[in-house]
Amino acid sequence: MSGVGVRAAALIGAWLACAAQASAHSASDAYLDLTVLPAAGRSGEHLKGQWDVALRDLDFVLTLDDDGDGRLTWQEVRRHRAAIVDYVLAHLHIAGGPGNVCTVKAGPPMIDAHADGAYASVFFDVSCTRATRRLTVDYGLFFAIDPSHRAIVVLHDGDDTSTALLAPDNATIDWQL
Repeated sequence: MSGVGVRAAALIGAWLACAAQASAHSASDAYLDLTVLPAAGRSGEHLKGQWDVALRDLDFVLTLDDDGDGRLTWQEVRRHRAAIVDYVLAHLHIAGGPGNVCTVKAGPPMIDAHADGAYASVFFDVSCTRATRRLTVDYGLFFAIDPSHRAIVVLHDGDDTSTALLAPDNATIDWQL
């Protein structure tokens, strides 16, 4: 290999190493999407949600990579579906105002691809004991172990859409519906 070829190979190798390192240290983000549904025939507010959480972050706290090879397979994720749902739901509390208890029920997670990797998509329903025009979302996923974690929250309420960025020092949203 010529001197130019060796230098080009070295530059490409250095670039790939930096890219891999940058990918390994990408920011910890989650995406929470909530949609208010008409409460027709229901006793309280009803919402649908989708919560996308990076599998790399979940692997850090739940050790999803059973064989330790550094790669998550669908089989490994599938074996840990209940643990994933239990973990994420333990860090999300939704209320419809004082005394209006809301329950969250989720199905098994799916996998979604984002620009920075694979995410577990947890789809869930929220039912409150009575109708309300107020919604409080208290979020705490990964804040205790990663102060750089952020959640991007989008609320769809009819024709209105609201967004919020949650962080350890701003973990609760109060929305008027």
